[in-house]
Amino acid sequence: MQQNLLDLDLAGLTAWFAEMGEKPFRAKQVFRWVHKAGEPDFEAMSDLALSLRSKLVERATVASPEVMREELSADGTRKWLLNVGTGNAVETVFIPETDRGTLCVSTQAGCALDCAFCSTGKQGFNRNLSVAEIIGQLWWANREVGKNSEGNWPITNVVMMGMGEPLLNFDNTVTALRMMLDDHAYGLSRRRVTVSTSGIVPAMDRLRDECPVALAVSLHAPNDALRDQLVPINQKYPLRELMAACQRYLEKAPRDFITFEYIMLDGVNDTLKHARELIALTRDTPCKFNLIPFNPFPQAPYQRSPADSVRRFAETLIEAGIVTTTRKVRGDDIAAACGQLAGQVQDKTKRTALRIQEVRG
Repeated sequence: MQQNLLDLDLAGLTAWFAEMGEKPFRAKQVFRWVHKAGEPDFEAMSDLALSLRSKLVERATVASPEVMREELSADGTRKWLLNVGTGNAVETVFIPETDRGTLCVSTQAGCALDCAFCSTGKQGFNRNLSVAEIIGQLWWANREVGKNSEGNWPITNVVMMGMGEPLLNFDNTVTALRMMLDDHAYGLSRRRVTVSTSGIVPAMDRLRDECPVALAVSLHAPNDALRDQLVPINQKYPLRELMAACQRYLEKAPRDFITFEYIMLDGVNDTLKHARELIALTRDTPCKFNLIPFNPFPQAPYQRSPADSVRRFAETLIEAGIVTTTRKVRGDDIAAACGQLAGQVQDKTKRTALRIQEVRG
């Protein structure tokens, strides 16, 4: 079987080259060709010896997930449905802006956490994505969108906010993160790579120690009773433990604040009382809030908060000295907005088993 080089970070590629009797600098050359240049054709790697090119053609491949469908929003957002085998697909979203290009990356086929407001969670869980399937989303999107006139790739920011809980696929996610940060690959700043988590506390501590990048926490409620309903993992890691983990994370974080994501649900979590509870909850944690208009999906049990409610909620947080933004809805006409990614998930039976395993672990 051929080795997919997208599965290997530089250390892994160097070890694989050593098994073939090749020197470490050759691994670095190939790594740069694959990721920095976006080149999948070994024959085109002109500074490699012909003998090495022949070895690579025989033994290796550069294969990102196959694109099954692309959709383009009126606002320029692009969404790709990617085949990850066994009847499953994941979705990747590119959001262009005047000063940046952000790629929203998936880490799992489906999601096991079953957050009440999220379309992806309602699809169930199938499996974790491999390193190649995670980094392949960035590799593919760069090539598809194309380099600019200065020869730079268009994607400047990556957010692990697509399908799945990144910290429940920890090892593969972190390997992909290291490739994103590697100057021989994509060279992204730690400040421009964000992992979003629903609050897997032990894994937050591991991420802080092994690969600290910007952190976003899906908060969505100011108290345990409500969060237990909206974000069920809160039953395992309640707010007291989550907030303590956020403070620990800041000890090594590339940014001096945690971003709290807060989806605005009409009459559920959007009152001024809820805003005041949030102020008390986060008093000791440097943070900013990103308020997210709820994006409806079929059979969704919630409604989007009215604009006036969102405005008053934001003003209350701002008056308390908390930096607060309201996320602009992008790509909702192609179901690419926050909470709408669903993809195609074949096996819907593993969510409960994974949650039980997580709680016991």
